[in-house]
Amino acid sequence: MSNRFSGILLSITSLPSDYGIGTLGKEAYHFIDFLHRANQKYWQILPVGPISYGDSPYQSFSTFAGNPYLVDLDMLIEKGLLEEDYVKSIDWGNDPEHVDYGKLYENRFDVLEKAYLRHKEDDSLLNAQDIKNFCNEKKWLDNYSLFMALKRYFGMRPWTEWPEEDIRKHQPEAIEKYRNILSDDIEFFKFIQYLFFSQWKALKDYAGEKGIKIIGDVPIYVALDSADVWASPECFLLDEENLPIEVSGVPPDAFSADGQLWGNPLYRWDYMKERGYGWWIDRIAGAFELYDILRIDHFRGFESYWAVPYGESAVNGHWVKGPDMDFVGVLSSWFAGHEFIAEDLGYITPEVAALLSNSGFPGMKVLQFAFDSREESNYLPHTYYNRCVCYTGTHDNTTLVNWTKDAAKEDVEFAKKYLGVKDEEELDIAIVRAGMSSVADTFIAQMQDYLRLDIEGRMNTPGVPHGNWRWRMKKDAITDELAEYIAEITKLYGRSCR
Repeated sequence: MSNRFSGILLSITSLPSDYGIGTLGKEAYHFIDFLHRANQKYWQILPVGPISYGDSPYQSFSTFAGNPYLVDLDMLIEKGLLEEDYVKSIDWGNDPEHVDYGKLYENRFDVLEKAYLRHKEDDSLLNAQDIKNFCNEKKWLDNYSLFMALKRYFGMRPWTEWPEEDIRKHQPEAIEKYRNILSDDIEFFKFIQYLFFSQWKALKDYAGEKGIKIIGDVPIYVALDSADVWASPECFLLDEENLPIEVSGVPPDAFSADGQLWGNPLYRWDYMKERGYGWWIDRIAGAFELYDILRIDHFRGFESYWAVPYGESAVNGHWVKGPDMDFVGVLSSWFAGHEFIAEDLGYITPEVAALLSNSGFPGMKVLQFAFDSREESNYLPHTYYNRCVCYTGTHDNTTLVNWTKDAAKEDVEFAKKYLGVKDEEELDIAIVRAGMSSVADTFIAQMQDYLRLDIEGRMNTPGVPHGNWRWRMKKDAITDELAEYIAEITKLYGRSCR
C-alpha cells in the first residue's frame, strides 16, 4: 500500500435493502458506483462469515464460509428460485435503519430452503456443473456443511453440548453415520455457500472494473462454536473433552475497566509450528479469495496474548508469549506480493512495535485516540509516517459527531486548538480533513462520519454483548452531492486515484 489513496469503511450488513439486512445485491453495486464517483480506492468491510450468538461478525461458525444473510434475494427471484410476492410477504422487521437479527433468524433459512427445493425441482435454473465444481474446490465445505446440519439436528446447540461423544469429537465412524442421515441438509448448506460465493465473485469483479479494492477483516481468533475448532481440535488449546483450557480476551483498557472476555479458544502454536502453520496458510489463502487486502485483527496477539482460564473473568488473565516473527515471517513470505494491514491497537509494547516493524505491514492510526489532553499521543497526525493507515474510527468507536459530544471536555478543547477550529459543530469535519491531509499512505473514514451521524450510527460498543452490529444506512443517504464533496477533498489532499 505504497500509494496515497483513501477509502470508506462500511459493513455490507449496513447497506439498505428491503429484506432486513444489507446484501450482495444492487445496493452493494450502487455503493461501489458511489465510491467510484467519490474518487475512492478502497471499500473496507467487516468479516462476512456466518454469524453466531451475539450477531458479531467476529464470532463466526466458520472462518471460510459466507454469511447466508448476505445472499441477495432479488437475484434469486430473477433466477426463478423464489417468488417475489412470497419474499415480500415476510416480516423482515419494521426498522429500516437497524437490522432485526431475530427476524432474520426466524425467516431467512426458510426462504433459502425454498430456493433450494426449487433448484432440486428444476436444476436448469442454475448451472449444475458450476455447483459441482464449487463443491469440489472448497476443501472446507464438507466439514462446514456437516457441522451446520448437525447443529440443526441437535437444536442449534453448540457442538460442545452435542449429546453424542463420538460426533462431538469428530470421530470417523460418527462422521460417516451422520453424512448419511443428514445428506439433504448437508446439500442445502452447500447450496447456500454456492449462492454466496457466486454473488460475491460477481460483486468483486464489478468492484475491480471500477478500480475499487476490497479490504477484508480477518479476526485473529475463531469462535469456539465453529466448524474450524470442531473439525481441527488439535490446533487449539483444549482438554481431553475438547473444552478450552484458556480463552482469549484483553486486559483492562480504555474500552473496559474490567477487560474484555472474548472467549475464543487459543491456538496450540507449538503444534502449528511443527506443521509449518498450514492451518493458518489455508485460512489466509481462503481470505485472499474474497478480499484484495487483509486487515489482521488484534495483530499484537502474535507477539503476546492475554490468556484467561476457562470460566473466569478477563481480569484473571495473564500474558503469554506468542509466535512472533517465526509465524508472521512465514505469513509474509508465503503471501509475498499480497497486501496486509496490521491492527496494532491496544497495549503496545516495544516488542509489539518491533514485530510490526519487522513484518513490513502498515499499522493503524485512529484519530479518535489522538486528542488526549493529558499527554502527547502518537495518533496525532503530525507524528505519522507514510506507511500507515489512518482511520477516523473503527467499528469499535463511536461516530465523530458523537465523540465531540461525549469525549472529555479537555480533549475536545485540545482537538479544537490542534485543528484550528472554533465552532465545535465543525470539529468532525476538521478531523476528517486532518486524516485526509495527513502523510499516511491510506486514509479510511467510517461512512457514518461522512454522513455526520450521531450515536445512532455506532456499530459496536466493546464489552457490551448485545444490541451491536445493527446500524443500517438510509436508502437516500449517498447522494451525488456527497460523492462530489468527498471527491473534492480527496483531490485537494492528493489522494485522487483517477
